[in-house]
Amino acid sequence: MKLPHYTAETPMFMPVGTQGTVKGLTSQQLQELDCHVILGNTYHLGNRPGNELVAAMGGLHSFINWPRGMLTDSGGFQMVSLLHLADITEEGVTFQSPVDGSRMLLTPEQSIAIQNDLGADIMMQLDDVVPATNTDPARFMEATYRTTRWLDRCIAANKRPNDQNLFPIVQGGFNIDLRELSVQQLVARNAPGYAIGGLAGGETKDVFWRVVAQCAAGLPPGKPRYVMGIGYPLDIVVCSALGADMYDSVYPTRTARFGVALVDAGVMKIKHAAFARDMRPIDETCSCMTCKQYTRSYLHHVVTRGVASASILVTYHNVAYMQGLTQRIQQAIKQQCFPDFVRQFLSGMFPAGDVPQWVVDALDVAGISLEGVAKLKPVHNFYEEVKSVKPMPVV
Repeated sequence: MKLPHYTAETPMFMPVGTQGTVKGLTSQQLQELDCHVILGNTYHLGNRPGNELVAAMGGLHSFINWPRGMLTDSGGFQMVSLLHLADITEEGVTFQSPVDGSRMLLTPEQSIAIQNDLGADIMMQLDDVVPATNTDPARFMEATYRTTRWLDRCIAANKRPNDQNLFPIVQGGFNIDLRELSVQQLVARNAPGYAIGGLAGGETKDVFWRVVAQCAAGLPPGKPRYVMGIGYPLDIVVCSALGADMYDSVYPTRTARFGVALVDAGVMKIKHAAFARDMRPIDETCSCMTCKQYTRSYLHHVVTRGVASASILVTYHNVAYMQGLTQRIQQAIKQQCFPDFVRQFLSGMFPAGDVPQWVVDALDVAGISLEGVAKLKPVHNFYEEVKSVKPMPVV
């Protein structure tokens, strides 16, 4: 994926730098870890330090000394995370600032104006995000159509279409008819890439994989498909099998601050007393600075005592792990042995063969057999579900 500041390989994981910085890591360390794209948050950066200041400093790349790819979200996610502080209308979203209590109207035009000032390689449209826990079908229909109308306003407001890529976001909740409608409407706008939104909000994994499978299959081949908010390694492997290319989450960095390291077998809780005298690295196959220079025993010592450097060291490893995982996926795809990689990965994570049913079903839809790896057999009816999609009026 050729971006103005960098050519990024996919599938890829993008660390989240909400305030313009990935917690615990410098821009130089992120380059050492071969991160191709990182995220910034439009809502937070627009509040502090302010998009005008960032623009005056040469844009977000210059402001944070980051020479590679940058993606800024639209601020739409805060409609969910700060919903008690927000009012949503056709005009936009009115937030109550968690900083000083002032009211801030964020319209599609203003979201794009802020992102134009920040200067990211990829901008996200402002979308109407509905919490996964909402049970009102009419609200999801309203949000699906509104997201398309807001996309048209974002496109019209973009003053830098030649050097900033604007990605639409597929919405529709867990309704296959609305998801199909959203895909059709957004594809008609011929964007450079597309995001699948409305997930990672507490839905069941059985619902999660179905939404990804349906949307990824309906989006144009040859253009990146970004599943927003996804950071669990297993989810990334499954979504990549279903045709997704881009992922982001605070999970690897946030969990590191609690002393939890990522490994192929799952997670390693370094606070556990079993690691107090363990002289091995977190992962003997990992070549990151943390694994080359520090033992589990030392990390247990600093993590359990709350030493500031502990979260930095575990964060460094976790980001290295995520980059290494996506690089292994890339290599397996290039070498045309991706199904073998998936089976090997699952054998390491589930050595007893207890692969979850949702994984078995999703990978069956992706055409990957888990015979000899998983005890369970596919039981989904996904193909019948998507065949039953009812046409809806298109904007």
